[in-house]
Amino acid sequence: MSAKRINTRKHTKRKHAKVPGEMPSREDILAFVADNPGRAGKREIARHFGIIGGARIHLKKMLKDLSEEGLIEKRNKRMIRPGDLPPVFVANLVARDSDGDLLGVPVDWDDEAGEPPKILVLTGKTKSSQPGLGDRALVRLSDVEAGPEAKHTARVIKVLEKKQGAILGIFRKRDSDRPAYLEPIDRKQRELDIDPQDLKEAEDSDLVSVQVTRSGRYGHPRASIVERFGSMHSEKAVSEIALQSHGIPHVFPASVEAQAEAAKPVEKLGSREDWRQIPLITIDPPDAKDHDDAVYAEPDTNPDNKDGHIVYVAIADVAHYVTPGSPMDREANLRGNSVYFPDRVIPMLPERISNQLCSLREREDKPAMAVRQDR
Repeated sequence: MSAKRINTRKHTKRKHAKVPGEMPSREDILAFVADNPGRAGKREIARHFGIIGGARIHLKKMLKDLSEEGLIEKRNKRMIRPGDLPPVFVANLVARDSDGDLLGVPVDWDDEAGEPPKILVLTGKTKSSQPGLGDRALVRLSDVEAGPEAKHTARVIKVLEKKQGAILGIFRKRDSDRPAYLEPIDRKQRELDIDPQDLKEAEDSDLVSVQVTRSGRYGHPRASIVERFGSMHSEKAVSEIALQSHGIPHVFPASVEAQAEAAKPVEKLGSREDWRQIPLITIDPPDAKDHDDAVYAEPDTNPDNKDGHIVYVAIADVAHYVTPGSPMDREANLRGNSVYFPDRVIPMLPERISNQLCSLREREDKPAMAVRQDR
């Protein structure tokens, strides 16, 4: 049965109710709302139980009483029990389970209903429904079994925001029973309570990055820890603070990653010259992840160039993979260059390009732009 349809299988439809004595019980209405969360409005309830005419007034009063007692609440003209998820909602993708599948939490959640439930998020087949960790997505509840780490399962309809910026700050514990909080590095940002279920074993005064899981529509803003960087005095912490304070982009958009993954090695010479017999030497240090440049020099045997040398210089042929106007080209133009820190490198191009396809590795055939010069 389609998720969009009202579930009519679990309740027997009454004959038309024209007087209060023929009305469904409160328990009948609550059961129907539970079976159709977010899809059962006053019209759907009346249609299901055959309520017509003046009996609709009594139905309206029953729904009002149930709402005032906190047994149901109204969202967009539809009824839902407190703590239930609507069939379609927005979720922040905050973690991965033990199988590597995405876990999300609803963006809007009322603290009075308890902790926000974990949702196993299933991706769709289209590019617009392929989210990653840190994304925000419009999802639809699914009947697929959620497994031990989640309460519900939902399938992505559309990714709304790609890679929301994580907030960097210092993890602070409180002495009381109140939840731990984030003291943001950026003083313009406000403090955020940290979800007790997503502490990532952080210790007091650790540097962490968090993702906002509740914006404050219901209660105080709350966030989940995305990554723990450890002591504020570590090289990793210093790098993270520099990345944020200087606005250095360090996460590649999905379109850029997709283009990099789709790139294929050059396997045929075509119109290229074969320089594989020249013993070129890379000039990057041995521990470098990418080797961009290689050189070689030999004495020139031409008598017109006495005591001269022939110099060969080769650089990785990045232009073969990064075409003008492509996602990688636009991202590289935005970054301008790679950025080096004591503990890492923020590359201008994805690692599949910079560290693999365009790295002039020993005994590997690679395309290059090269020049031969007599000196």
